[in-house]
Parts: sequence; structure tokens; C-alpha cells
Amino acid sequence: MKILIQRTDEVKIVIGGKLHSCSGKGLLLFIGIRTGDSAEMIPYFIEKIINLRIFEDSAGKMNMSVKDIGGEIAAVSQFTLYADTSRGRRPGFSESAPPEMSEPLYNEFIVQLKKTGLKIAEGVFGAHMEISLINNGPATFILER
Repeated sequence: MKILIQRTDEVKIVIGGKLHSCSGKGLLLFIGIRTGDSAEMIPYFIEKIINLRIFEDSAGKMNMSVKDIGGEIAAVSQFTLYADTSRGRRPGFSESAPPEMSEPLYNEFIVQLKKTGLKIAEGVFGAHMEISLINNGPATFILER
């Protein structure tokens, strides 16, 4: 599993020309699922994400987590995180889990993320989405296991 995290001030997820969900100050998660990933991995990522100290404290140091600031999280499935661009000009996606495997894992990730008590905005698995954000920093991090 690979998760790209962006620190944000605002996220809007639009599907079919209509606002589907949005979030305020917090995080945008792009969640990539690879063949071989399992639901047992999810608690590690959730704990890491909500406790990762990537927000500034009053001294300007990255000492606060999204949980500490009462932030919000937007989560979107992103199979292209496992794109292989090492050969040719067209990315290969052989490492990305097929939809029948990744969709249940993504859905379980969302279920467990909602148990944190933070406000969660979510995309729709497999949908074409227009995602707009105000990146705070910019600050972008990658979690992988």
C-alpha cells in the first residue's frame, strides 16, 4: 500500500460536474493498493496518518498531527501510484491491484478512517474525479509499506 499525503487548507471532489464531497484544513490522501496488500495493513496506515506530526505548532515547528489540530481528511483511491514508467512512454500498471481486490480494501480503509472521529470526505472508487485543493506548504509526504 502506498499513500501520498498532502497537507491542505481545502479540498473539493467533483464527480460528473457536481460537488461530491469537500474538506477543510487537514489532509488529502491518495491511496494506492498493490497486488498482495491486505486489510491487516490498514490499522498501521490509519495510526500513522492521524498521528503524523506535519502541522506547525505556535513556534512554527512541525509538531502537530491532523488529530491534534482537529483537521479533516479527504481520501481518494489512486491506482496510478503504482505506475511503472521505467520503460517506453506508456505507464504499466501490473503492480496495481485489480479493482475486484482493491475496491474492498479501499472501502475498508474508509470505514476504519471514519472510526478516528475526524471528518472524512471521500471520493468514489473508480470514478473520474476532478479534485481541487489548496495545498498548505506545499507539504507532501509518501507512506509505503
